[in-house]
Amino acid sequence: MITPAFAQATGAASGADVALQFVPFVLIFVIMYFLILRPQQRRLKDHQSMVKNLRREDTIVTTGGLVGRVTKVLDDAAEIEVEIAPNVRVKVVRSMVSEVRVKGAPVKAS
Repeated sequence: MITPAFAQATGAASGADVALQFVPFVLIFVIMYFLILRPQQRRLKDHQSMVKNLRREDTIVTTGGLVGRVTKVLDDAAEIEVEIAPNVRVKVVRSMVSEVRVKGAPVKAS
């Protein structure tokens, strides 16, 4: 008693149905961008400007946990010299500075 009309009711998916299936993926990407990618880019930009603006007498904390005072900053080099104890100076890669605690004296005009 089943008529052939029921079997013919299923057809090919239309273009609107296919586009509608991609909407959740687009929404997930937008949410990921605003919750994960954008804040990470902002933190990276802030860290780069902090490292770029290091100067003598700044008190810094490295990613390894060392606290010291910057004694020498070279503009062209990727390293700075940090005094971690009286008369104990070490070279530190600029990108390994995680925090600047106390700002030092302004740079002398040359």
